[in-house]
Amino acid sequence: MLNHLLTNFFKKEDYSSSKKLNHIILNTRLDEPLLEDEQEIIFGCGCFWGAEKCFWKLPGVKTTAVGYAGGQSANPSYQQICTGRTQHAEVVRVTWNINKIDASDLLKMFWECHDPTQGNRQGNDTGSQYRSVIYTFSSEHKELAFASKEYYQELLNQKGLGEITTEIKENINFYFAEDYHQQYLAKPGSRPYCSAMPTNTPLGDFKGANYKLDKGVWLNFDWNITHCILRSNNEVIKAN
Repeated sequence: MLNHLLTNFFKKEDYSSSKKLNHIILNTRLDEPLLEDEQEIIFGCGCFWGAEKCFWKLPGVKTTAVGYAGGQSANPSYQQICTGRTQHAEVVRVTWNINKIDASDLLKMFWECHDPTQGNRQGNDTGSQYRSVIYTFSSEHKELAFASKEYYQELLNQKGLGEITTEIKENINFYFAEDYHQQYLAKPGSRPYCSAMPTNTPLGDFKGANYKLDKGVWLNFDWNITHCILRSNNEVIKAN
């Protein structure tokens, strides 16, 4: 797997410095405090390189940062989580302006951009760090996540696909990944890699959904195309 190969390629660095960085595309601090009209959530959907790009492209997102969550130790390194012993997942922390985009829109991206039935795997990447997760910071978002999961399962059942394995929890600690992982796919010389295996199943209107993005935004993604997100540019999609 490419990610495991990279553990020997990069030198270990102070991953705590990542929070001090500016987002390469959005030009916002990765640890910028939330304003009154902003919220946050954490998603895990395979290798976090491609997952992060999916979310930073959505209009209304303030910042994204990759990291580790859901494990048993504080401040893990990439080398440590790749062993599987810490039980952390590779995740993306997303913050957004609630007047421009809704949590429903983010959940739509989450479910559609990967295959949530694969357990501790996504495509060619195998291990607990690649599992599907949603970690919320409010009971409202947790309920919304469960509602979307239930509805998406019905859609997958209609296609004869398997059971969703996505882990949904509230108030889970997030640890920033090393600097070189942040917005990796937007960096010069990066290897174009994304392990996600979308099911090509649109989410639709689930209980509690309150979509705010124009439907035209989703035309920028074609999950029929292998590694769709890698074939798109790095820029934020323009909202109508």
